[in-house]
Amino acid sequence: MSKYLLYTDSNTDLSPELVQQMDVQVIPMLFDMDGQSYYNYPDNHEMDPHDFYQALRGGKVCTTSQVSINRFVEIFEPELQQGNDILYLAFSSGLSGTYNSSRLALEELREKYPDRRIRTVDTLAASMGQGLLVYLAAQKRQQGMDLDELGDWVEENRLKLCHWFTVDDLMFLKRGGRVSGAAAVVGTMLGIKPVLHVDDEGHLIPMEKVRGRRASLDALVKHMAETAINPAEQTIFISHGDCQADCDYVADQIRQKLGTKNIVTNFIGPVIGAHSGPGTVALFFVGEKR
Repeated sequence: MSKYLLYTDSNTDLSPELVQQMDVQVIPMLFDMDGQSYYNYPDNHEMDPHDFYQALRGGKVCTTSQVSINRFVEIFEPELQQGNDILYLAFSSGLSGTYNSSRLALEELREKYPDRRIRTVDTLAASMGQGLLVYLAAQKRQQGMDLDELGDWVEENRLKLCHWFTVDDLMFLKRGGRVSGAAAVVGTMLGIKPVLHVDDEGHLIPMEKVRGRRASLDALVKHMAETAINPAEQTIFISHGDCQADCDYVADQIRQKLGTKNIVTNFIGPVIGAHSGPGTVALFFVGEKR
């Protein structure tokens, strides 16, 4: 059986160490700030995450774009020419057109390389939720799953990948159309913090409103307690928008209340962070349902 490569994109917010450990290929996403374009690599060598969030706090505006069809062809074609097959686990189609671009690119490449196996799967996931799904998929590959078996496994299990998060600044959700201007202003005045999740269609959905930062962080833990499968035995991921202390608080609460030992944390990358803002904390785990 020919070797197959496991690809994803940098919206997984995986560290370079995890990427290397899993033997995963990461396609960097593009973002623009102050008229300059940057690629978001796992090692963040083009822009440090803290500098990125400081720029947002200072009023700078970041714009993002999906991976183009041509870019996918440029990345995948050399591997197909070398005889490698490809499985790409894509950023949620509910949040970006990247998956659709990959699908169109693969249709083009299949015509040129009919003997190669090449597949793209919509993870319906984002940030380290997508990262956790890729992490679990990489383990399945190491256990011997072939390309199609693994693609099927991801499609069958992606809706068990739970995303719960809260933001600190409602104005970033306002810019993305997630809350109205009036709701953002009033909510900010009253100290209202939304708790959101990613639904079964991969869309970002507000679920509840709580008053105060600590209450919003506790709500993430509450939702995990309600739906997580064997939380003490899981590896869970937590990502954050340059607020390590709040991330650590959530991790500590999960260790104390749910007995989880394996917790991996990292920054939310700029492509998602541009829309969620500084102070976002996001929790990801495997549950009975999203």
